[in-house]
Amino acid sequence: MAAVMLQGPSGGAGEGPDLQGMLMHHLLDANRLEFEVLGRGFVINLPQWEPVHLGPLTLDFSPTKHVVFMMLAGLLCLAIFIPIGRAMRGKYANKAPSGLANAMEALILYFRDEVVRRNIGHGADAYTGYILTIFFFILFMNVLGLLPFGSAATGNFMVTGALALVTFVVVEISGMRALGFKGYMGTIFHAPQGLHPVGQALLLAILAPVEFLGKLTKPFALMVRLFANMMAGHTLVLSLLGMIFMFASIGPARWGVAGASVVMVWGIMLLEVFVALLQAYIFAMLTSVFIGLIRHAH
Repeated sequence: MAAVMLQGPSGGAGEGPDLQGMLMHHLLDANRLEFEVLGRGFVINLPQWEPVHLGPLTLDFSPTKHVVFMMLAGLLCLAIFIPIGRAMRGKYANKAPSGLANAMEALILYFRDEVVRRNIGHGADAYTGYILTIFFFILFMNVLGLLPFGSAATGNFMVTGALALVTFVVVEISGMRALGFKGYMGTIFHAPQGLHPVGQALLLAILAPVEFLGKLTKPFALMVRLFANMMAGHTLVLSLLGMIFMFASIGPARWGVAGASVVMVWGIMLLEVFVALLQAYIFAMLTSVFIGLIRHAH
């Protein structure tokens, strides 16, 4: 069972709030869930399990804050789309859906037609489920990070790295299935026909490492782009809020600083809502682009 700890105000008499601690607690992963405002509130300690030792490797499967929010994002996907899927097979089987089902149908059809089919081409419908899952899973993780006491799991490069790794595997396996083993290897080892054998060997020696590294840079770019955008946005919001406490002792002018800080935070938060949607869309769209590129490598 998770333990619940009540917390009082932090710091002693005359000490200000721990702004750096507040910033790090929101951004970094932890083995607890914090529901505190300026040191007041409570903390839920997550259970810690014994690590699993596999030779030189030590694997710790204990849940963390970001794991909890990833699970919440997954549960949101299930809670929204399972009932909609059942309704589409049931009461909406012979008529147009309404309400949330209608909105989701429009969004799904847009993704299928304008993102998946347009970028992948022939056989694209087989990838629609994966692309949509990636989009909504990332979107829900991004949005959960904007809620009070929330945390954006996509601000953890291990999370974005895992998503990029799965996409890398899907892309490369798609290429192998579409091109065959010989055709797939041609995306790495390729020399123009008609060249002298010495020239072909020289080009292979130069281009093969470049092509191989190109395969790795695509998922790396996906990982860094999502991580950096989400981390930067949350850092900026919390830093602007911290200005209120940094200038709390400058007299009446502190009210002007506080008002300006709140206005800027509201503006950044509205921008963050757009960024949360945009980054999920970019990740899904680039995944479609990479699959389409390798399936039609010629």
